[in-house]
Amino acid sequence: MRTFGSRLPVGVLGASGYAGRELCALIGRHPRLGLVWATANEQHGAPVPGRDDAMRFVGTAEAPLEDAALVFSALPHGTSAGWVSQAHAVGARVIDLSADLRPGNGAAHRTTTGTTGTAPVAGIYGLPELDREAVRVAGVVANPGCYATAVLLAVLPVLATGLVAPGGTVSVCAASGVTGAGNSPRRELLFAEVTENCRAYAAGNDHRHLNEMRAVFERFGTDADLVFVPHLLPVARGILATVTIPLAEPLTDPLGFWKAHYAEEPFVEISAEPPSLRDVVHRNSARISVAAAAGVRRPTLIATVAIDNLLKGAAGQALQNANLLLGFEETMGLPA
Repeated sequence: MRTFGSRLPVGVLGASGYAGRELCALIGRHPRLGLVWATANEQHGAPVPGRDDAMRFVGTAEAPLEDAALVFSALPHGTSAGWVSQAHAVGARVIDLSADLRPGNGAAHRTTTGTTGTAPVAGIYGLPELDREAVRVAGVVANPGCYATAVLLAVLPVLATGLVAPGGTVSVCAASGVTGAGNSPRRELLFAEVTENCRAYAAGNDHRHLNEMRAVFERFGTDADLVFVPHLLPVARGILATVTIPLAEPLTDPLGFWKAHYAEEPFVEISAEPPSLRDVVHRNSARISVAAAAGVRRPTLIATVAIDNLLKGAAGQALQNANLLLGFEETMGLPA
């Protein structure tokens, strides 16, 4: 394993976006990792924020992939997989924050830009609470989407035990801060359009993150439908989701059931009170509350979950995955 001093050399592709910038900041505070390069085509030559040295952004095509033992890719969807393949081909372990390698996204058949004939690689789906041991031995990790992270953590206890009602519908109403939409200039994300407002989008049940959520449902043999409606909140960061889950049979103590499932998880908190964004922003933790629905004919649970979309939903989870695959303490360098 390549090192410089006591730190492992790390590169970040697409470091000027919100998730990329968060990654650079986390790497800068990590006791075992050191940033050796960061790419940003539009900011080529500009200083990397938060650094007290002379490091500057380089273009993606100029990135010295071979200098990094670990590469994070925060490049756009549809572009990232090719660069992941190149980094993996020169010996780096790679964590991809795009949708390209996530389950349900057809990564094995994808053609991408930015390649030099390197075949696409498969990635382990990096939701640690789902598949921690597979992440530990992975060469490439597909970091989950922010909404998918929130929703899957809310439903995993009943997915894993087969308690979701066959043929039922799991319904999700979720809201995210505007950093989840990226930092490309768009009229609908202007301050005057977002402030004092809230609106739904991708309301036809066709959001990108549905593919990976459905793939995990299928993995557990669950045939329930999934209906997901995201909303845009007038805040910078955070996701709050309410998940309605039909059950095959009643649970007498839902909260206790969730607590038992997540008892050993360092970044999942189970709360008797519904969570708020203030409970989780700037932390790598998911806070979940669950209760039985009253006044319904069939047993139904209502789970609420809050995460920081840039930490547990993106950069923080990516670093959590990095700690696992590098053999470090899973919580190292992460704000719990």
